[in-house]
Amino acid sequence: MGNHDELICAFLLSGDKPGRELSWQEVQDWTPDQGNIWVHFDCTHPGTGDWLRAESSIAPYVLEGLLADETRPRCDSYDEGALIILRGVNLNPDARPEDMVSIRVWADSSRVITTRLRRLMAVDDIRNQMPTGKGPATPGQFLAKLAGRLIDRMGPVIDTLSDQTSELEEALIGSEEESNLEDMRHKLNELRRVAIALRRYISPQKEALRRLNHLDEDWMEEEVQGPMLEVVDRITRINEELEEIRERASVIQDELANRLAQRMGGTMYLLTLVATIIMPLSFVTGLLGINVGGIPGSENPWAFAIVCAMMAAVGIGMFMLFKKMKWLTIPK
Repeated sequence: MGNHDELICAFLLSGDKPGRELSWQEVQDWTPDQGNIWVHFDCTHPGTGDWLRAESSIAPYVLEGLLADETRPRCDSYDEGALIILRGVNLNPDARPEDMVSIRVWADSSRVITTRLRRLMAVDDIRNQMPTGKGPATPGQFLAKLAGRLIDRMGPVIDTLSDQTSELEEALIGSEEESNLEDMRHKLNELRRVAIALRRYISPQKEALRRLNHLDEDWMEEEVQGPMLEVVDRITRINEELEEIRERASVIQDELANRLAQRMGGTMYLLTLVATIIMPLSFVTGLLGINVGGIPGSENPWAFAIVCAMMAAVGIGMFMLFKKMKWLTIPK
């Protein structure tokens, strides 16, 4: 492909026949009578914007969506075609799945142009299918296959989140140690962060795919409607699962807060009991410790022992009184 690094790959869409990969010059020379084409660009390369503006004949306001740094899932229909922006989970090495990767698509009756900032495994799946004869033959089939692969990659991530939520629920039921509760609180915060980040894009993606399924375009042929309807149904279930995970996490958060509040209440109650017993004894020792004349027993060698015995008796008496009144039961 020469030195045109902006071009990641390009194929003629041929369906059940192996798709032929095109060179940069073949992309330049392509005409609609040669068949449907898919061209995939690196959006970070400056050459991508230059080529799209000069050669693609796509309206400038559409190019803004194809080249934007920050995007949200959407599907916009125009007279010449449709702009579709979708997101997929980030399965690149050392990446967080919730840091979802965008794929921007321009589709019309004879071509599909895609741009990306980072590598997306769902796009690689389609690229790997092209030489085997299992790739799409039309722009509509390409969009249906792309949407399906994006959802396929999301499924295991959502299942993992659900399993982690269940593990936290089980651990909370069987845990009594405060250190375990603190550890669960940190895990819960991470789980909620991931769920919120995923839902930020999956919720609007559901609406984008729904609009895509109802596009009034000739190239969205009838045979594509079935797979697209299934994709919409699957992402709806994923969105519902994320909502369920969020609600379950809120319940766990409330229970953790109650457990920690009870522990704190028990500690404060214990300190209150100790302070209540010590308070009268501290008063006596403070009163007898003032350095003035006339302190009773100052000349008696047994005075200190007698005072200690009296204070011990008072402490024991208060302890027995609290026990009789069942004040010594610390809340758990």
